[in-house]
Amino acid sequence: MNITDKTALVTGGASGLGEACVRMLIQKGARVAIIDMDKNKGVTLAKELGENTIFIRTDISDEASVKESVRMVSNQFGHIHFVINCAGIGGPMKVLGKNGPLSMDKFNHIMRVNVSGTMNIIGHAANKMVGNAPNPDGEKGVIINTSSIAAFEGQIGQVAYTASKAAIVGITLPIAREFGNYGIRVMTIAPGVFDTPILSKLPEKVKTALENQVPFPKRLGYPEEFAALVCHIIENSYFSGETIRLDGGLRMSGR
Repeated sequence: MNITDKTALVTGGASGLGEACVRMLIQKGARVAIIDMDKNKGVTLAKELGENTIFIRTDISDEASVKESVRMVSNQFGHIHFVINCAGIGGPMKVLGKNGPLSMDKFNHIMRVNVSGTMNIIGHAANKMVGNAPNPDGEKGVIINTSSIAAFEGQIGQVAYTASKAAIVGITLPIAREFGNYGIRVMTIAPGVFDTPILSKLPEKVKTALENQVPFPKRLGYPEEFAALVCHIIENSYFSGETIRLDGGLRMSGR
């Protein structure tokens, strides 16, 4: 599907991987709705990128918030053609920690944001997409979710994050099969270690150790590389129902 003159909704779009997607989609002529909780960053980015960009503060784990945001995007731009789900949270969590068994409240919070939040966006955005005019291939929209290589090689202390990202991989094929009947493609990207604001807070020696684990190139991934893959998936209509690792060949160790 062509990107120019289409509308994209990007969750987690105010920073990191999401921001890189927003910037590249705007460069390619799309209209973009930045969906994020960080109002300051979101408003600043929307102002910088101009009239084809809007920011809507949204709690993706809250269905009413998502429903209203999707309505606002539709009212502003008329349609939704692409959904890029980059929003997510993590946090270290062992099953048996210093204070005993893991907190199910914390576990459920990560699952609610990463899994239920993704499903909230998919459901309400796709409900709008089905009304789009199809292109010559019969295509009406593209949904791209973000998992992680932790879905396949979760480390000690990543139990909640790994469970949530494995769920994103798991939902990809059944939703792609269902949405194929509507002309909507569904894909997932599983990034490795990327140079995002979260990783930038780590000590240099920790970042260096991560870089040295990557077979090639021995560095953190650039958010622009993630965004480039997002755009390629959109433009290549034979991508559907698959999870693509974007990790420089990295296979995480058990610790």
